[in-house]
Amino acid sequence: MSGAAAHLVVAPILIPLAAAALMVALRERRRIDRALVSVVASAASFAVAIALAVAVDRDGAIAVYLPSNWPVPFGIALAVDRLSALMLALASFLGLASSVYASARWQRAGVHFQPLFQLLLMGLHGAFLTADLFNLFVFFEVMLAASYGLLLHGSGPGRVRAGLHYLAINLVGSTLFLVGVAMLYGVTGTLNFADMAVEFSAVPVPDRGLLHAGAAVLAVAFLVKAAMWPLGFWLVPAYAVASPPAAAAFAIMTKVGIYALLRFGSLLHAGPEVQLDRFLAATLLAGGLATLAFATLGMLASQRLAKLASFAIVGSSGTLLAAAGFGEPAVTAAALFYLAVSTLAAGALFLLVESVERSDVPETEADLVDEASTLPFALDRLEIPAGVNLDDDEEALVGKVFPPTAVFVGLAFMASALLVAGLPPLAGFLAKVAMLGAVLGGGALAESSLPGATWMFLTLVIVSGLAAMLALARTGIRHLWAASGRGAPQVRVVEGLPIALLVAAGLTAAIAAGPAMRFAGDTAASIHDATGYIEAVLSARVVGGAPR
Repeated sequence: MSGAAAHLVVAPILIPLAAAALMVALRERRRIDRALVSVVASAASFAVAIALAVAVDRDGAIAVYLPSNWPVPFGIALAVDRLSALMLALASFLGLASSVYASARWQRAGVHFQPLFQLLLMGLHGAFLTADLFNLFVFFEVMLAASYGLLLHGSGPGRVRAGLHYLAINLVGSTLFLVGVAMLYGVTGTLNFADMAVEFSAVPVPDRGLLHAGAAVLAVAFLVKAAMWPLGFWLVPAYAVASPPAAAAFAIMTKVGIYALLRFGSLLHAGPEVQLDRFLAATLLAGGLATLAFATLGMLASQRLAKLASFAIVGSSGTLLAAAGFGEPAVTAAALFYLAVSTLAAGALFLLVESVERSDVPETEADLVDEASTLPFALDRLEIPAGVNLDDDEEALVGKVFPPTAVFVGLAFMASALLVAGLPPLAGFLAKVAMLGAVLGGGALAESSLPGATWMFLTLVIVSGLAAMLALARTGIRHLWAASGRGAPQVRVVEGLPIALLVAAGLTAAIAAGPAMRFAGDTAASIHDATGYIEAVLSARVVGGAPR
């Protein structure tokens, strides 16, 4: 990328920052103007992300941008490769859907929702673009500071309680992050990813223990963010009480931890730290399997859709961590496809929570008793309501007319459930089949890192999919399809549009599975051979200067 196009690299950070500043300048009561600014900024960020993805995929090159015009590794460096572009596109698309949904209702439930939302996107985009550890920490903090406000938006004791837990665990994670960064800087003398990969080989043998300790502390901070069991105990209570648009945007936040692990792990692939690389792989594999098992039990035990969606995010994190632990490019490629599909599906589920539960208000005291004491869906209430057309035998005519909103919510829920569970014919099934096939192809290597890991992974992925389908079908019958006297879901057009967009994206991924897997394969190859990324960053030229 050259000329004016080169400046597109920094645009995903500047656009949400400028939008947040503009919205703060506007009065709080000008909510329509604020919503318009937020939606336009989110759409612009998504357009830039797609342009960057097309550019790096077409050229196969890595775009590096030096905002301060200082040479690497002394100045700030932003870099876009296929992995960064994929995460940018996912975050901005999810942000666009969430900002549109929030403009209908949730931005009026408190102050500064849309500015905080744009700052969250700025932190996410910056984390995916930065090429050094210190700025990764800075963008992590920007993202977390905005998420604290978004989690508490709408107030209520449940949000305050979960918010305090969320704040405490993330402060611990940030402290670990800073300690790990300081230790690695003390050993290598640099914070730039590419330069650090080179300096790994020059670390004296007596300092290797400090290097390993710093890498381990940093990895723990990333695993807290990725919600690996038992470090992810904070996620379900926090996400389940957050407002739907905030929770939908949070669906990408666990993937920031996984992105950081993949990026940091690629440096170990490129360097001589084979022992540390194998230790990290074994930890990811074992932790991912435990996380997936925990999420499977959680989904079976959940009755509320918000908790189900939260456990689905934990399950997808477990699947991705375990897949990364296999250390095989083919498995990583399939996992990246699964990452995109599972993130879109989780976002759609969170936006559907309010639509599904909005009509789920018990009308009488007897209904309240039934909710607490009967089966998940009340068979005793499957009686013919008054006014239903009857045939000659006084039986209810089959083919009751459903309101359009009920049809829309029902179909969107079914599509999201199939994507989350990974059942045919949608992209979730294709992603899981690709992942399982790749794991079987690399089974010998998997057996050497953790005995029986291949078969445990196969079993857990299949069982978790069935458990997710069972739990989601139970919830759907209870809230949508059981004739229990509940009203039809009330969905505004501005709320239905982002849900439809996310579901359509999941459907499109199945149709375009071939090109998507090709892109994921090229991305995985660059993760497992980071020499191109390292050379591109270290050879970046300052304007009017010489290369390093």
